[in-house]
Amino acid sequence: MSHRPQRIANVVRQVVSDAIANRLSDPRVSSLTSVTRVEMTRDLHFADVFVSVIGESRTAATTMKGLDSARGLIQKLVARRLDIRVCPHLRFHLDVGLKRAADTIDRINQLAGPDESDQDIADNGTFRAGAAAGDDPS
Repeated sequence: MSHRPQRIANVVRQVVSDAIANRLSDPRVSSLTSVTRVEMTRDLHFADVFVSVIGESRTAATTMKGLDSARGLIQKLVARRLDIRVCPHLRFHLDVGLKRAADTIDRINQLAGPDESDQDIADNGTFRAGAAAGDDPS
């Protein structure tokens, strides 16, 4: 299998990331937006760009509308950077994987309850960095 789709996906990811960070002036696009991955179709006609937006779901929805609106500008930037006959059509998708992972970790922490270090802090009122329970404080 060829590495060409991966190389093109990397270029698309770089250009879209740069555009979000430095080129777009649309106030709908959150500054806390990052490109998590780009997947190319086999024929290289489409690039699925997955973005993660830190914040509320309303912020994410607004950011996705802003990216859809800026698709033409971003498409032009990608076409300038790629040296291929047909530039892939960009399709933006909200990547909720990071949010799901954070929610899962929060749920696990809630179910596990306070850990031992939290209990030591509650019992002693202070925390000594690097000290194990039962160590001499001197």
